[in-house]
Amino acid sequence: MRMKFNKSSQLLLVSAASLLAAGLITACGTNTVDFVYVASAKAAGTNNYGEIDVFEINSVSGYMRQIPSSPFPSGGRNPVAEAVSSDNANLYVVNEDDNTIVQFMIGSDGKLYPQNTVNTPGIYPLAVAVSGTYLFVVDTYEPLPACSNADPCPGSVGVFPLEPATTGSNPTFSGAPGPPVVNTSIGASYWPLTLLSYTATGNSSNCETSVSTDVITPTAINVLKSGADLFVTAYDASVTPYVGYIFGFSIGSSGALTPLNCGVPLVAGVHPSAVASDSTSTYVYATDSTSGNISGFTFASGLLTVLSASPFPAGTQPSAIVVDSSYPYAYVTNEIDGTVSAYSIGSGGALTRIGTYEAGIQPVAIGIDPSTHHFLFTANFTPGGTSGTASDFELSATAGTLTNTQLSPYKTNALPTAIAAIPHGSTTQ
Repeated sequence: MRMKFNKSSQLLLVSAASLLAAGLITACGTNTVDFVYVASAKAAGTNNYGEIDVFEINSVSGYMRQIPSSPFPSGGRNPVAEAVSSDNANLYVVNEDDNTIVQFMIGSDGKLYPQNTVNTPGIYPLAVAVSGTYLFVVDTYEPLPACSNADPCPGSVGVFPLEPATTGSNPTFSGAPGPPVVNTSIGASYWPLTLLSYTATGNSSNCETSVSTDVITPTAINVLKSGADLFVTAYDASVTPYVGYIFGFSIGSSGALTPLNCGVPLVAGVHPSAVASDSTSTYVYATDSTSGNISGFTFASGLLTVLSASPFPAGTQPSAIVVDSSYPYAYVTNEIDGTVSAYSIGSGGALTRIGTYEAGIQPVAIGIDPSTHHFLFTANFTPGGTSGTASDFELSATAGTLTNTQLSPYKTNALPTAIAAIPHGSTTQ
């Protein structure tokens, strides 16, 4: 059957085609504002490696277009986390099933070039962060012979110094992870997430603590903008219901970590799933996937203090959080609802919900365009399908509201798990 269109319909079709053509043409030109990297856990290729989809975002329309040669192999099985070096020259991809971190050099065209692969100190890495010349990785289990899924043990944090470039017969590109930093208190290259509590005769001033054998399972990591401290969210899987915690560490000049508050974590809900902080290093926020809310804290003098209005409501099973580094807004993905909740940040750190916006199916990761802070994107896990999606929103700097960009969400490889971005033109490699 042949369909008939009136004149108005014809004009609409022409307009839509023109918009699409404009997005396709300008996205690969000077209007590209960011390169976005989406890691997908679905195994592909002869090595059963995961995939990294690389998109360029058009600064005018927000259109996301995969670059030529995309996707790229992740260099390992089941990639679950990504981080970008401070100079935007490297992408680090965590492959959970191989216990590895792969360093990719980022070309000026956004393409990825594998450089080095290192093993994480522990077992089953799940989160990564970069600050300055150090990379921090969280492992599900500390590296003890007895630790396994059948016999779980507490998680741990490892620290890798990022090496400068070298010359000579075997030159190396800057950003290669060096040997992990040693925790001198245990003589090994990791910091265990052990549940501590003050003894009856001890307190926070003399640091007399008792050690629990509970299994502490980490979920996320965040390094403050200052680069002086980091926080790891975790939960106690040994009790019912679970109890959530935030562990804090100060970062020394050599990269070595010192537990804050004598190593005693702060209670943070039931099952914290993600953690983020603001650009002033004053406020820390942790989502709780079980309670469906966000815990807020102030950080000063090495201590976290719960905000008086905390917790703040989110959607069903919040999974990821990002705080805008240029504007007073925070955004949370709600995995079950398939939405993003937007919040304004008040002068005392309190969150006020602005609105909730439709994303793709099961959003699990979130980021903000680092070039102009004009766009926000999510990775949508979309289980059971042959592909996943990435959603892209235009962000209002004055109101914090979100608007879906043209043709969002965009197709990715199956089971996307992480998302990261660099400004276009920030790397000259």
